[in-house]
Amino acid sequence: MKKLNILVACEESQAVTRELRLIGHNAYSCDLLPCSGGHPEWHFNFDVFEVIENKGGTLQNGKKIKIKNNWDIMIAHPPCTYLAVSGAQWYYHPEDKHLPIENRRPHPKYPNRAKDREEAVEFFIALANAPIDKIVIENPVGIISSRFRKPDQVVQPFMFGDEARKTTCLWLKNLPKLEPTNMVGEGERIYFKSGKSQPKWYSDAFVKSKTHEERRTMRSKTFIGMAKAMAEQWTKT
Repeated sequence: MKKLNILVACEESQAVTRELRLIGHNAYSCDLLPCSGGHPEWHFNFDVFEVIENKGGTLQNGKKIKIKNNWDIMIAHPPCTYLAVSGAQWYYHPEDKHLPIENRRPHPKYPNRAKDREEAVEFFIALANAPIDKIVIENPVGIISSRFRKPDQVVQPFMFGDEARKTTCLWLKNLPKLEPTNMVGEGERIYFKSGKSQPKWYSDAFVKSKTHEERRTMRSKTFIGMAKAMAEQWTKT
């Protein structure tokens, strides 16, 4: 097996990085947040584009590294806060629902939401156009389908052995679609008095987290079965 240089962008959990390391690849995570995966020796704690341009840099543990040649693969998980359809309710003033979109006021709690969304779209597209031969970008259903292009594949954790529903879109460059490894049930759901429901794992993140940032981080983590499939299948090409 050829040992590949793989950059896992926007991943503080190191879920995918860990699986890539377990099968022998030279994988590193990168995020503006310190890693929570327990391996600062694999983590770049600064801007991903600096890591791409410099082919390395200073790791969270202080060690400097530079890879030979270039990154063979980048697997990216850009923040979805301003991209996902689930956040659309926070763009406009709740009193303006009856008005055409162009006449609605910004949400009073999030007046800069539109600007933040544009910056998130630009970041996503910049990742997609990075000078790396093989790229995959992961995100939930959102605005990227209309602002960039439709995803190449949509997958769920329950396709890879985890009983949970988390719709995950994949934009692929020179990499194959993931093949399901272990189809299981979709997992438990929590139902509310309003009639709405959500996956239990998603609801649990609200109960277990103390802050909005912590809750967002918990909900963004990659399920282990999917992480294994990514590591094993995308490094065979």
